[in-house]
Amino acid sequence: MIYSLSGKIVEKKENFFVIDVGGVGFKVSSNAETLYKLPPRGEEVFVYSHLHVKEDALELYGFLNEGELKFFEMLITVSGVGPRTALLILDLDSFPNVMAAIVGKKADVLSRAPGIGKKTAERIILELQNKINVSEVKGLDKATEVNVEVEDALVGLGYDRRTVKGVLSAMNDVPNAGVEEKLRGALKVLGEKK
Repeated sequence: MIYSLSGKIVEKKENFFVIDVGGVGFKVSSNAETLYKLPPRGEEVFVYSHLHVKEDALELYGFLNEGELKFFEMLITVSGVGPRTALLILDLDSFPNVMAAIVGKKADVLSRAPGIGKKTAERIILELQNKINVSEVKGLDKATEVNVEVEDALVGLGYDRRTVKGVLSAMNDVPNAGVEEKLRGALKVLGEKK
């Protein structure tokens, strides 16, 4: 029903942002990568959105990338995966890397998301692996493993997990980077943020 929104960023919080569209502020829930990449307060933004209708509420979910929106909508078709759980899955890594984990049948990667057990991860793989275009994710399953290892190392050093996820997602333009290279790059970016 509401496919996209265009307006100014009013506010950014831990798991949502507010966008002013013609004087109306819309609360839009999102994942860490999208929140990290949003422009600063007061700047214009265009987001793809999904309106989730519940018995007692209307909730908006938004993404900067149309492919990410499509993947989010795919995830919520799986029994037992609601919009909030889908966001937790998207927080694992960039959406192409998460899709690669599904195609590669890596239930252990998916079960790292809070609230996702082994059975739910296997159900996601079973229901979605044939719906994902393999050519889009070919060769990305290694990148997911690297990002998981680097994320764990940085969190072990005391960095905030959401910040680390945002930094790593911004570094996904170097898909073949190894653990050491990605760790050095992430530490450099995190050092500049202080």
